[in-house]
Amino acid sequence: MKKSKKKIILFILFIIALVLLGIFQGGSYSKYITQVNGKGVIEVAKWAFLVNGQTASITPLNLASTYKQETLAQNTIAPGTSGSFDIEINATGSEVGINYDVKFTNETSKPQNLQFTYGEHTVNSVKELEQYLTGTIAANAQEKTKTMTITWNWPYETQGNIVTEDKQDTDDGKLLEQYSFDIVITGTQVTPTV
Repeated sequence: MKKSKKKIILFILFIIALVLLGIFQGGSYSKYITQVNGKGVIEVAKWAFLVNGQTASITPLNLASTYKQETLAQNTIAPGTSGSFDIEINATGSEVGINYDVKFTNETSKPQNLQFTYGEHTVNSVKELEQYLTGTIAANAQEKTKTMTITWNWPYETQGNIVTEDKQDTDDGKLLEQYSFDIVITGTQVTPTV
């Protein structure tokens, strides 16, 4: 029995040694831990886009109110009248670049010889002007407004066949009552590049 007692004591001592070794060894695996918390903050760029000072719709443009008053009375247009109107795009306050374009829709009852001019481009309908009325206002531009002046002219006599053109003007004067079109001006954020 002495040998079995010795074995039990040795076994107990061995277990105690393992436990003590585990405690001391566990201490050697400790480490310093520091946790720092923060917050991600990103400011959203401001968007500002006005057309003729408005955000949703603009006052209807009446061509008859833009002509030179000495050419015709009673707020109407006829061969020999001309005038102009402005479309002003304002991106002041916008912190992103803006691509803009002007579209004309629902053009009805246009006198055939009525012409429009923007810059050096003269066309026969407002629809043809669209390709010239696009551009970009950069986010860092010094000037954040763009004014597009469009002139219109209904020539008194055209460069073509005067007899045919005069007849067309006369027919338009008899048949057409109100020339109209809708203007849609769109501002879109410029795609950011890296």
